[in-house]
Amino acid sequence: MKKVLTIAGSDCSGGAGIQADIKTITVHGMYAMSAITALTAQNTTGVYGIQEATPAFVAQQLDCIFTDIRPDAVKIGMVSSGKVIEAIAQKLREYRAEHIVLDPVMVATSGSRLLETDAVKALVACLMPLAEIVTPNLPEAQALCGFEIHSGEEAIQAAEKIGQMGPEYVLVKGGHQKDRADDLLWHQGESQWFLGEKIPNPNTHGTGCTLSSAIACGLAAGLSVPESVAKAKEYLTGALSAGLDLGQGSGPLNHCYMLSHSEK
Repeated sequence: MKKVLTIAGSDCSGGAGIQADIKTITVHGMYAMSAITALTAQNTTGVYGIQEATPAFVAQQLDCIFTDIRPDAVKIGMVSSGKVIEAIAQKLREYRAEHIVLDPVMVATSGSRLLETDAVKALVACLMPLAEIVTPNLPEAQALCGFEIHSGEEAIQAAEKIGQMGPEYVLVKGGHQKDRADDLLWHQGESQWFLGEKIPNPNTHGTGCTLSSAIACGLAAGLSVPESVAKAKEYLTGALSAGLDLGQGSGPLNHCYMLSHSEK
């Protein structure tokens, strides 16, 4: 069985973060492990509290994981402080972790900020160079590249600039577009578009966490990055199309829609 590690924050409401990652990894038939960077008090309407794990404790979790059950791929999500980011980067280099997927979580779907401004520099300096692929959405890509993105050409320019920060691949996600959900995959100056129709579902809590975890599953299975992105996008589209409607705000996806279909 392939093993996938998620390094991220906990979402007590179950729709994003560690919980979304574990659900995604499990339905892909893989063994999920987690190193928790922070506890959050949140639900579909917002983030109401964050309690960070110490850098030393995050490092201890990673020691326990890598020295016993080595992961075949690693997904990194919410890392809210520079010191925690530095600890993660040190351990990933120490254990020569492979197939690292970095989801630069800066703002929750509800609009709550999850990454402090001073931590962005640490993210770029420490984790970007370790990533096989980084998966910013449009607001995150704009924050990283420093300019607004209104066209496909500007998305390519943004990916190029983010690519200069060290990751091998950059996936600029288009889910925030009004009419389309087209994603751009950049690699060493070459661009590939993954086209998608906009799913008429306002419940998008945890979409970024889910997509990046699904990409990690593809890489763990031995697929190429473009193949992993294509399969992850297909999975996310299915989870959105299933139409789960929970909570009073932007609700979670149906991560287990494939199991429901198989039962039918």
